[in-house]
Amino acid sequence: MSFAEMHNHACFPHNGERIGSGKEEPVRTAVTVSALALATLVIGSATVHASPAAHASSAPSHTSATSTAKKPAKGDPTSPPTPPPPPVVAPDPLVHGTDIKTISYGSHVRQRMDVWYQSDGLTRPGIFVIHGGWWSSGDKKLMTAVSQSYAELGYTVFNINYRLSTDAPWPAQRTDTLDAIATARRHAPLWGFDPNNYVVVGFSAGGHLSTAVGTYKDGLPGLRGVVGISPVVSPMTAYTEGAESPDANKRKLRTAAIKLAGGCGPAKCPKIWASMEVPLHASRRDAPVLTAHSEDEFVSVEHSLQLKTRLRQVGVDMTVLTEPGTGHSAPLYRMPGLAEQVQDWIADRLFEPTG
Repeated sequence: MSFAEMHNHACFPHNGERIGSGKEEPVRTAVTVSALALATLVIGSATVHASPAAHASSAPSHTSATSTAKKPAKGDPTSPPTPPPPPVVAPDPLVHGTDIKTISYGSHVRQRMDVWYQSDGLTRPGIFVIHGGWWSSGDKKLMTAVSQSYAELGYTVFNINYRLSTDAPWPAQRTDTLDAIATARRHAPLWGFDPNNYVVVGFSAGGHLSTAVGTYKDGLPGLRGVVGISPVVSPMTAYTEGAESPDANKRKLRTAAIKLAGGCGPAKCPKIWASMEVPLHASRRDAPVLTAHSEDEFVSVEHSLQLKTRLRQVGVDMTVLTEPGTGHSAPLYRMPGLAEQVQDWIADRLFEPTG
């Protein structure tokens, strides 16, 4: 099968039909959906069209703002551009014709996600982006540039917020991530999203959530891959490494892991800590995983190596990348060539024939 055929088969298999409806019915966009359905979902929306000058200076040269999702070519520039200050309702993309809606997937103020999509009737693979911040801080707006970069590649992008450890202890954060994915899959036709073809990308604490989702039960429907950038795969490892470390960030991560567990240490609350440990939940139907760490960052590569060992035991592929230096999370992602490797890995999974 040629790449073009593979792309058309994997990315647009429904030829504009409603996904999973069993009827040859055109995909509905947010413009045609009933007001009643939107009333429970849409918080705010924006449709923007970048000026030619803004688009030329800020958008990566290898993408077309209105193109369909495509596998990025090797050697393309990949460092996400510096994001502009976001407006109150939604980020301000530099993608011509991209619609963004802020969607509620729960009643809590943090249970929101920004959906970046094209209202052109085509069905695209999805990317879920999860911010970091020690589980106790951070916001989806920090992932604006990353979300924009994947929207420019033609994916439907879901940039999610979730309850922080200051709002609720574990497993609230994993529950919110699962609920966000379920909401996106349930309303997939609104955003031209293929609910059976998506990847989850998490940064730092968000990498813990992406890998936790990837090992939840015996595989999530439609999940084709999991990416973690500096992922805290093992809170127990963070707890151990931060005990008497001279590294202030390691000590802070230990404290953050305790807070995530509701302020309870592993000796007193072993079940909670076991629930937080991603490697313990590996199973044979989990999606393949890609993670990246700096050699000397405070979230050691040992986190990912533990997961790789467990996934190998059940026959699931995992790739662990390392970069020199101490860069963590977004700074690591901006290392020359790393974003490109991540984009290529994602494209290989989302454009792989489903059989």
